[in-house]
Amino acid sequence: MPESIPFNIPMIDLCDETHRHVIIAQGTPESYKGHPTTLLMPDQKTMFCVYPLGHGGPSAVLQRSDDAGLTWSDPLPVPENWKTATNCPAIFRFVGPDGVERLFVFEGLGKMRQSVSLDRGETWTPFEENGLKTAMPFTTIIEITGNRLMGGWSRKPSTLISFSEDGGLTWSPERVLVESGGKFPDSRPCEPAFIRSPDGKEIACVLRVSSTMKCRSLAVFSTDEGETWTDPVELDRTMTGNRHQPRYSSDGRILMAFRDRTLHSPTWGHFVAWVGTYDDIRNCRAGQYRLKLLHSYDTVKMHDTGYPGVELLPDDTLVVTTYVKYRPGPEKQSVVSVRLKLEEIDAMAEGMDS
Repeated sequence: MPESIPFNIPMIDLCDETHRHVIIAQGTPESYKGHPTTLLMPDQKTMFCVYPLGHGGPSAVLQRSDDAGLTWSDPLPVPENWKTATNCPAIFRFVGPDGVERLFVFEGLGKMRQSVSLDRGETWTPFEENGLKTAMPFTTIIEITGNRLMGGWSRKPSTLISFSEDGGLTWSPERVLVESGGKFPDSRPCEPAFIRSPDGKEIACVLRVSSTMKCRSLAVFSTDEGETWTDPVELDRTMTGNRHQPRYSSDGRILMAFRDRTLHSPTWGHFVAWVGTYDDIRNCRAGQYRLKLLHSYDTVKMHDTGYPGVELLPDDTLVVTTYVKYRPGPEKQSVVSVRLKLEEIDAMAEGMDS
């Protein structure tokens, strides 16, 4: 990589603070543990993690924690056809208009499929097609007015959305959210991430761009629950990366984790997070901090990490989970989580200033 250019906000390195790390699934010389997503249940203790074997697949592996991510089960029993999952599985929880709680795992390369649990993850249906075509399953789903859901995903050359009126069981025909062209003709936007404004009136969608040599990550905004969207705008370089996952903390700030793809970044290719506010996203400002969460020791692809889950616990601990080549040596990627509180980051930043 060319010489790095520092960010104009503090960059705080947590990757050597191993007391923050929990290894959910250890990679071995033969076994690659891939792109995870997580789900924290309403009891604030039960957490699920689903991930593939290999880079994007095959298979979908499910593990559960009963202590908010500190310890984890072995892989749980799942239907036989979960072994045929073909791209990064993603887990979500919704309560439908019928009042029924359902957990979903989505997967797919070509045709999207979904599996449902009605008993809080104890048992699951086999994967079945849901009518959508994809290169990857939903990367983001948000609840919108009218007891509806809006899901976002990508399939070249477009980023797409679909709506559900029955709590995720069925999905409307796809609509194009954004595609390459216009002001950013080479951007190839994909892997959307929705986050609602603090007043609830607007939804932002942060987008990966596949050509970071041409532009930074993009964002579009909707004030009518996803019916219409603004033209894309280029975000600050502090937010340039792949597969963003934003989560509000209790004080209203946002931690957004992703694979760093910022041109000339000192942490390029590693697992990082951005801390700032919704207004920072809306106004394309730099934000408050950049965090280096985990160092990737992958010397082959250099950037084979990211694709995170982010959960907020009642004590304000953020549990940020990814896959990463955790240490030098023959072991392939592991699924690892990092635990932190923003108040700890504030104290570290104050120490840097003193």
